[in-house]
Amino acid sequence: MLMEFMVYAFLIFLGGFFLGYWLRKQRITEKIKSAEANAEKILAEVKNKQSALLLKAQEKAIKIIEEAKQDEQKRRQELSNLQSRLEKRETTFSQKLLELQDKQQKLYDKISKVEEAKEKIHQIKKDQLEKLEKIANMTKDEAKEVLFKNVEAQMKDDILSRIKKLENEATDVLEEKARDIMASTMQRLVSNYTTEITTTTVTLPSDEMKGRIIGREGRNIKVIEQLTGTEIIVDDTPNVITVSGFSPIRRHIAKKTLDRLILDGRIHPTKIEEAIEESKKELALDIKKAGEDALYDIGVTGLNPKLVQIIGRLKYRTSYGQNALRHSLEVAHLSALLAEELGADVTLAKKAGLLHDIGKAVDHEVQGTHPEIGRDIAKKFNLPQEIIDPIETHHDDRPRGLVSIIVKVADAISAARPGARHDTYERYLQRLEELENIATSFEGVEKAYAIQAGREVRIFVAPEAIDDLGAHNLARDIAKKVESELKYPGEIKVNVIREMRVTEYAR
Repeated sequence: MLMEFMVYAFLIFLGGFFLGYWLRKQRITEKIKSAEANAEKILAEVKNKQSALLLKAQEKAIKIIEEAKQDEQKRRQELSNLQSRLEKRETTFSQKLLELQDKQQKLYDKISKVEEAKEKIHQIKKDQLEKLEKIANMTKDEAKEVLFKNVEAQMKDDILSRIKKLENEATDVLEEKARDIMASTMQRLVSNYTTEITTTTVTLPSDEMKGRIIGREGRNIKVIEQLTGTEIIVDDTPNVITVSGFSPIRRHIAKKTLDRLILDGRIHPTKIEEAIEESKKELALDIKKAGEDALYDIGVTGLNPKLVQIIGRLKYRTSYGQNALRHSLEVAHLSALLAEELGADVTLAKKAGLLHDIGKAVDHEVQGTHPEIGRDIAKKFNLPQEIIDPIETHHDDRPRGLVSIIVKVADAISAARPGARHDTYERYLQRLEELENIATSFEGVEKAYAIQAGREVRIFVAPEAIDDLGAHNLARDIAKKVESELKYPGEIKVNVIREMRVTEYAR
């Protein structure tokens, strides 16, 4: 019974399976047919659309071809018109070129005629000039020289008056302006100065100390003189001995040495050597302090310490009796004031004024003039060219740059102040003699006198040999020769006097 049931169940299951398979297959077949129908429908629609698009594309292509043909026809028409215009212009250009060639040929013909006429004119002028030279019995250059001399003789008074007028106007304006600036600058600076001398006095506690300084058979004084390079003068002046020497540094070392020996009381060669060494060390510190004080006085910073020490050495250097450091400080202050008046760089002017004589600090050790030595020192310490130029050119006739001119003027002001410098009597007389000799070396000068301590030279000329214009030129030539051959502080006035005296007696 169970077995039959299982067989029936299996048969039912198998029948249901085949029935489901057949139904599924039928459904799938229907779907495939439906899909194929849809595909054919879509394909038919696509073919229809493709045909429409192809039709539109053909119509558009035909339209484009027609437009292109129209454009080409239009361009051909424009090219044809352009070619016609070009041909017309080429014809016109050819005609004008022919006309231009004709005109050019005519111009060449005229030029050749002008050249021929010019040659004829030159020949006529040459013939006339030869006839004139033959008639006048002088050449063209000789006639020109005579003409110039006649014109110069006729116009001499006018030229001279014009020159004097221009010089007076320029001199008055410039002198007034310069006087205002210089007076304002000098009034703003009050500087004390004393003339340095070549001796230094040492005060002694008693005359008995003189003998101890001299020593047995002059042993002590010889050692002091030999080691310091000075001369010790022991005379009858009570309680005083004199140290003589042209080097302020040596005199200062000798004085400090004597002061130490007098204070210590023990005077013998060994002690003298120790005192001199200590004095040199103290002097080195004093030199450094003098340089630092100088920079502080003018308000300048940033200089190399070695350069500051060289500046300090100027304290023990003199020029014509004027202390070099005080002179440099005064020039620095004057340069700053002048720079302020003229609108220049005040700080640069201060530095250039302070360092303008830096070469004098070592000029006894290095060969060359102090401007050249100062230039080399400035270059060694990498100072700017604006400072090197005033150092190098403050004694030249043509200083470079405004700051150089300011330093040159400030240097002349400081040196020319009454009492700032002194000169030996022989040197003073020699300078006056050289000034008079320069003046009398010119032709036509009868006498020359140097007056006002060499600040003016009066020159008397022969009136029959030199006229007024010649006197003017003579004064200028003498001034230039004095500038080139003499060295002097300030300026020298050259005064040429031409005087005609006629004497007659009534009887």
